[in-house]
Amino acid sequence: MTVGGWVKVHRKLLQSDIFQNEKLLKVFMYCLLKASHSEYKQLVGMKVVELKPGQFVFGRSKAASEMNMKESTVWMYIKLLEKLGSISINSNNKFSIITVDKWEDYQSQESDGEQQNDNKMTTKKQQNNTNKNLKNLKNSSSSSGGQDEVIEFYHENLQVGVSSSPYVYQQIQHWMNDFDSEIVLAAMKLSAKKEKRGFDYTEGILKKWVEAGVRSIDDARKFEQSFKQRGRKGSAKRPSKEDFDLND
Repeated sequence: MTVGGWVKVHRKLLQSDIFQNEKLLKVFMYCLLKASHSEYKQLVGMKVVELKPGQFVFGRSKAASEMNMKESTVWMYIKLLEKLGSISINSNNKFSIITVDKWEDYQSQESDGEQQNDNKMTTKKQQNNTNKNLKNLKNSSSSSGGQDEVIEFYHENLQVGVSSSPYVYQQIQHWMNDFDSEIVLAAMKLSAKKEKRGFDYTEGILKKWVEAGVRSIDDARKFEQSFKQRGRKGSAKRPSKEDFDLND
């Protein structure tokens, strides 16, 4: 299989959930670039694997090395792409074959006509669409490292025993759009201490923080300290905005 060549990327990717998460986008592009354009036979160990267009042999270790990511993080995003219906995974005890869904719809020669029509978009409309999605991408998190840490913490501590759902990851992304990832991570750690699995309890904490005007990790610490002090006095209710003054 040759390394050269190119793949097509449809503009509708800009409006997808994949585009809003830079790590997820990176893994998806990796799948597109690794997929075969034609039928291809690949030797894996002592077995000849027949690949169809849009398929490739996937190994966590190699993928992690090529993308400079942790194996657990790579696999988490691969499974999320599967949940979103972007890829299919066929695994055995030695390797996996990944199929990029709807490969023929976007990579076949027949789609060139649609591509030529799309190129007739005005420069102004192209620029508006690009600016809109770049703004969304910049707002997704204060840093890609922080975003990665939040997703990985949820996966390793709060998702245990809870079924994986793309909706939950979308909700986490939503909160990281509004808050710094450090604040979302702090709420998750409180949930983990309470042994509250899933994201509902964490979201409840974040909603209370929003009501109280929390905008930084220091505000969050101050809020929780106020909550603990009230708890010692016999009140189990988390303080409301009126009970919590950030200027104290």
